[in-house]
Amino acid sequence: MNPRVSVPPRPALSVPPQPRLRLFGSRFGALRTLWAWPLVLSLLVVLGVMYWLRVQELNDLEVQRAAMISDALSLEAQLTHRLDGELTSLRLLADAIDAGRVQPAQFAAHPLVLDGLRRFWVSVTWLGEAGRIMAHLPDASLPANDLARRIGDDGGLAGHLSVSLHGQGEHPAGLLVARYSAAGLLRQKVPWWLASKYDIRLVDDADAVIAATVEGQRDPRQAWYRVGLGPTLPNAWLELAARDRVTPWWRTLPMALMGGFLGLIALASVMLRRQMRSVSRAEEAWRTEAAWRTAMEDSLAVGIRARDLEGRLVYVNKTMADMVGRQPEELVGLLPPMPYWVPEELDQSMTRHLRNMAGKAPRGGYESRWQHRDGRIVEVMVYEAPLVDAQGVQIGWMASVVDITERKHLEERERRQMEAMAHHARLTMLGEVASTLAHELNQPLSAIASYNAGVLNALSGRGDVPEPVLKALQRQGEQAGAAARIVKRIRDFLTRREPQRERCDVHTVIASALNLLKRDIERHQVEIVHVPDAPDAPVPQVLADVVLIEQVVANLVRNACEALSGQPQPRRVWLTVAAGAPGFVRVTVRDNGPGLGGQTVDTLCEPFFTTKSEGMGMGLAICRSIVELHYGALDAQDAPGGGAVFSFNLPVWTQAHEGEMTT
Repeated sequence: MNPRVSVPPRPALSVPPQPRLRLFGSRFGALRTLWAWPLVLSLLVVLGVMYWLRVQELNDLEVQRAAMISDALSLEAQLTHRLDGELTSLRLLADAIDAGRVQPAQFAAHPLVLDGLRRFWVSVTWLGEAGRIMAHLPDASLPANDLARRIGDDGGLAGHLSVSLHGQGEHPAGLLVARYSAAGLLRQKVPWWLASKYDIRLVDDADAVIAATVEGQRDPRQAWYRVGLGPTLPNAWLELAARDRVTPWWRTLPMALMGGFLGLIALASVMLRRQMRSVSRAEEAWRTEAAWRTAMEDSLAVGIRARDLEGRLVYVNKTMADMVGRQPEELVGLLPPMPYWVPEELDQSMTRHLRNMAGKAPRGGYESRWQHRDGRIVEVMVYEAPLVDAQGVQIGWMASVVDITERKHLEERERRQMEAMAHHARLTMLGEVASTLAHELNQPLSAIASYNAGVLNALSGRGDVPEPVLKALQRQGEQAGAAARIVKRIRDFLTRREPQRERCDVHTVIASALNLLKRDIERHQVEIVHVPDAPDAPVPQVLADVVLIEQVVANLVRNACEALSGQPQPRRVWLTVAAGAPGFVRVTVRDNGPGLGGQTVDTLCEPFFTTKSEGMGMGLAICRSIVELHYGALDAQDAPGGGAVFSFNLPVWTQAHEGEMTT
């Protein structure tokens, strides 16, 4: 298939010669030629419109061509499909003849023959061996009216469909030939909407019209497209010629309007040139006066701004612009919200602005917070006053702005010092209370341990006491002893005594802490994953106070369990021990909970800071103090896969430490 495409010739884009403009060379320089700029810009606009019209014309032609190709291919496919269907009907008739179901005498009355003639077959011929005609339709046996109705021959070139007959052997025993009308095929398969859009013709290689939906030859100015019809009509082409033609760009209405537009612009440019001469003289006098006023205002240490009755900035001096880190040209002309307003306080700033525009600004001034371009906050004092013109009519508001940032910082430092003193006083009182509680609880805990030991000794020799009771009493004694040791360590810690550091195994300390939290872990349904040492890299023992480190581990695990209590399953806490910095062992507690929520370790360990509704905010602060007493550091961060990671360092035990402990 070799399609042929042709479009009518398109006129070339012509650009009118540009007028020669004397834009430079006058004694006043380029500023004196500003009057010519509108004319030059108008010429550029006209050229742009011409280019746009030309592009639109090309686009319309391309769209028309694409639609024509698509419609031609679609129609060709329909015609080919119709011919394939006719060929299939002819094969069915041939199969019936080969099977002996159709004899020459029955050929004229066969339904397939009559149905084909009823559509657009012109004739059907059954040729036997040696080319002998076995049957042929139409013939004289059919009535004349019926014959004309079935044949439907429109004249012109006809196509042929042929199928070989095999009879009883493998070699062809004849031929079945159906002749059809090309005009009838075109009339039946072309839809009305396509016929109204295109002139459709079937032409041969010599451009002779075989069949067409219109009479006459194609107009040379029409865009057309041809596609071959394949083996059924090997020397025929399907041609579509568009009835609608794209209007050339130079004959459109926008081009006529652009011509009138250029004439008006030329007239306006002449009038503008006269006007600019008088404006230039007035401008020179104004610039001299403005230079004096600007010099005086820039020498002030107070910011000045002027606003109209709508709140638009009409003037700011250099000092005012420097306060917010911008140039005066960037601020003049702006309407609220202003770029120097604090983003978190936009509603408050807008309310204050509306109050001032209503004339209700405080006479003694008011304080405000602005934001410098670099992000820092600037504290200012603003004094508003009405701005009136020469006739005494108010045209806006004038304000003087004083930077009071340094004064506010000094007041803030004094306030923080007072809060720090009060905070230290609370910490001192808390230490005294904790020390008193530790002292008072030590004796009751000792009594509990003694009574428990007595009861256990009394029941141990009896055989009627159940074993679980003895184990419960033994466990109770261990818990009472552990509580007494914890209270003693806390008391020593609060009285600034050195911790009782000794050689210990970190995994043993962790196991003891987890044993203390067994019920809390079960209550929160948390899975504890205590990762042991690798066989090829065991972690050395550390030098630490066992009781205090147990409290650190227990507090971190408890916090992780409480954070996981609101999370869906699975809830896991991983405890790992690995070599850290040289001379230290690093203990890590990681969970898959909600994470730190953007908080840093310094914020979390600050005294009285807590994220719990019933927390005191002292747990992590005490843990950090205990770790630092062991010459380590407590760290916290978000886990990569979600959750939080708390870790701390403990010093590795060495032989030198054993000598120090003995001394």
